[in-house]
Amino acid sequence: MIGRLNHVAIAVKDLAASTALYRDTLGAKVSAPLPQPAHGVTVVFVELPNTKVELLEPLGEASPIAKFLERNADGGIHHICYEVEDILAARDQLKAQGARVLGDGEPKIGAHGKPVLFLHPKDFNGTLVELEQV
Repeated sequence: MIGRLNHVAIAVKDLAASTALYRDTLGAKVSAPLPQPAHGVTVVFVELPNTKVELLEPLGEASPIAKFLERNADGGIHHICYEVEDILAARDQLKAQGARVLGDGEPKIGAHGKPVLFLHPKDFNGTLVELEQV
């Protein structure tokens, strides 16, 4: 069902400083900041030859990333994202097997302009999983 690893998301307190760290210290190519009000974050993608790293900064006090950073003051890995061919079929199969889909269970448009869903971390070894339709 799952395909390629699309990205690993890291929650950060200071997007500009984190972007500079990846760009200037590690020599990575990074995107411009992209506000995602529907998800409560601003994101920057670090482009790698085989995948991406998504840096997430809270956008507003109600951001789920702000809550994550309250519990993890230094930031850290927030979620991993896998690609799927058909997000609705993947959702239905996962739910039939007992996995919990977060929110209302309907895909939302993610930072890449494609449908995404999140799966409960308690169902996946403590890891928040994002599925993105390719």
